[in-house]
Amino acid sequence: MKTILHISASARGEESASYRLSRRMIAQLREQHPDARVVSRDLYAEPVPHIDSLYASTLARLPGGAPHAQGLSSLAWSDLLIEELKAADAVVIATPMHNFTVPSVLKAWLDHVVRIGVTFNATPQGKVGTLPDRPVYIAVSSGGPRSGERARQPDFLEPYLRAILATIGLTDLHFV
Repeated sequence: MKTILHISASARGEESASYRLSRRMIAQLREQHPDARVVSRDLYAEPVPHIDSLYASTLARLPGGAPHAQGLSSLAWSDLLIEELKAADAVVIATPMHNFTVPSVLKAWLDHVVRIGVTFNATPQGKVGTLPDRPVYIAVSSGGPRSGERARQPDFLEPYLRAILATIGLTDLHFV
């Protein structure tokens, strides 16, 4: 293992339970692979833009695109985030559950990395992921139990992440 991609999606940053748990996961991976490099993307410290009309129209016909307010077109952001994901041998995602599902910053990241013709192809049999599978460790925090008989809230986060990540070829998922 050469590279671990660490995605953090909590507004509480290093104070969040999901972030602290994800750092323990990374420490365990680095025990097994001491030379592994960690590439960190804090989605609150450096938010990615949401998909916009520039992205949609560019994706439909033209490469490149006009600069986004943050300096890159939304398509350029997508390219950058996909390259980070492709280069990773393992992915660690730290996320809280927001309103029963993923926070908007994680959804924005997913919207960029789940891209037709790049990370998945549409076929008559359905969507087929183009990324080679690798382990994805997902540290989830919530305001109470989210699964099992003690759960008092719906959990759309785990089923959504299982479905969307499988769309791009990532099925070796480990939820903690």
